Amino acid sequence: MTAITAVAAHLPDQRVPIEDLAAEFGLTPMQARVFRRYHKLGEVRMDPAGSLLDLLRAAVSGLDALRGQEHRVRYVIHARSFPVVTPYPLDPVRELCREFGLDHANVLAVGHHACATGLLALDVAGRLLTGDELALVLTGEKAFTADARTVPETTFFGEGAAACLVSAGQDGDRLLSYAVEQHGEYDEAVAGPADALAFQREYPDRLAETILAAVARAGLALAEIELILPHNVNAVCWQQVCRRLGYPAAQVVLENVAEYGHVFCADNLINYLTARRRGLLAPGTRYVMAAAGAGLGATYSAMVFAHHPPRRERP
Repeated sequence: MTAITAVAAHLPDQRVPIEDLAAEFGLTPMQARVFRRYHKLGEVRMDPAGSLLDLLRAAVSGLDALRGQEHRVRYVIHARSFPVVTPYPLDPVRELCREFGLDHANVLAVGHHACATGLLALDVAGRLLTGDELALVLTGEKAFTADARTVPETTFFGEGAAACLVSAGQDGDRLLSYAVEQHGEYDEAVAGPADALAFQREYPDRLAETILAAVARAGLALAEIELILPHNVNAVCWQQVCRRLGYPAAQVVLENVAEYGHVFCADNLINYLTARRRGLLAPGTRYVMAAAGAGLGATYSAMVFAHHPPRRERP
């Protein structure tokens, strides 16, 4: 059984208002107001002087459960929204492993699901693990190009990182199901303006259908799902998804959209920590992590978990 046993995240201190980003990309004040008032995007976090290694290192440094368990980590998996995240020959993940005593681990990256790749990484980790092994899943990237900083009329990307330990045991948040739907016709290399409009039109329905598929595979009804931990593309997209589902938007953790923007594949884990902090995850709580990605086609993903705090965290 795949289980999340510990999660940590890092967000840089520098706050960049949406208005500054809009001006940088030549948007009008009215377009900036649309992002703030309609999409509910307020600011993003940035670390202009920092590297990807700095982001990942800060997240892993907060993962207290890793201390003394380094020898159990067999895989270190970096979930990437973009195929290339650093210039050759930099290899920040292997350098991170050397710093944290994980030289023995197998290091790999997963991608091609864009911003839904974080969920793919959790699934891959669970499939690879056996016995008492652990996997360290890393998420987060630098917003280092125009494409990595904004999706026109949709969202702005912020910098940050999250890390989690995944086990094959019963100790932790248990993965009950995983559903993914892919549409290669929306690959940016072949898609035209009409395809982009079709993608935007179908997006809420496709993501809602994927969430329902994951819930059904878990043997549950949607009414038994107490929480959705989303990717932070924007608030209005999730309001549309909730209308398709007939699900209360108040049960979707959206508060980080305004404060952090879209932090690539790290959103679901960042929102998990927010839910923990707010006391929304009691033992046994069933919740969904859901995300969508575009670029190399369109990917819609959803996972259903049952929250079971590790024994060491129990009173």
